[in-house]
Amino acid sequence: MEGCNVIYPRSLREGDRIAIVSPASRIDPALVEGALPVLRKMGWEPYVAASALGESGTYSGSADARLADIAEAVLDPSVRAILCSRGGYGAVHLLERFPVEEFVVDPKWIIGFSDISALHALASKLGVASVHSSMCKNLAVNKGCDASALSLFDILCGGDVCYEAAPHPYNHRGIAEGTLVGGNMAVLGGLVGTPYDIFNCLDPVIFIEDIAEPIYKVERLLYQLKLNGTLGRARGLIVGQFTEYRPDRNHSCMYDMIRDMVSGLDIPVAFDFPIGHVDGNLPVVESAPCRLAVGSDVVTFSQTR
Repeated sequence: MEGCNVIYPRSLREGDRIAIVSPASRIDPALVEGALPVLRKMGWEPYVAASALGESGTYSGSADARLADIAEAVLDPSVRAILCSRGGYGAVHLLERFPVEEFVVDPKWIIGFSDISALHALASKLGVASVHSSMCKNLAVNKGCDASALSLFDILCGGDVCYEAAPHPYNHRGIAEGTLVGGNMAVLGGLVGTPYDIFNCLDPVIFIEDIAEPIYKVERLLYQLKLNGTLGRARGLIVGQFTEYRPDRNHSCMYDMIRDMVSGLDIPVAFDFPIGHVDGNLPVVESAPCRLAVGSDVVTFSQTR
């Protein structure tokens, strides 16, 4: 995708079906069951795909079974959104055989984060917007009443995005407009240089997050983006949440390393933004236009269709 000529899937209406699929790791069935009444309360009709609650090693099913669940949802015109139950690992298995022609003709919202970044990368390649968002666990635990779920529902119903976040001492002030791309660093780093390289657009505003990755591995991924020209092309950078990592002998804090890596960038940078493996994981629309304003008192992020 080379710009912001993005296709938005149709907004959800009452009675629309939502497919719950598990394209990667297996999930606790109770979390899927807990998400169903929340979606029904919104007026939608969720259903659980055949392999979504299955188990095949660490995965919910074989690659063929997981692909079949995705294909069924893509081909069904009554399905308007595909909610991934969780991440983990395994979505990359589906990229080469994903039903792309059918998806482009009738795009549906792909919802999820973490390993689901691979599916967001595929949608981005096709020029289709998708939602980087929390999944079934958040809906089941918080009953759809938290800010993350309410924002997700608003996006799916056609609403715009507007968030404010606290300033951070490492921020670079300024205003950036461009195409929002990003997600989980480890997943997307593995796709750099492939046909599913999500950073391959002309005007990227990049957001990054990760969980349990050593500081040096995140630094290595950032060097990859620096050396291939991605960071030099970026309009702005949103540094989300990096959780469950350990300090090392070079850096006591992940943000210290990232601060050093981006010190030479003359673009707006927002640190500690509420995106990632945290309870307050705010949903954003991937591959869509955005505006990032980093000020001394507040950081504002917005997306308007």
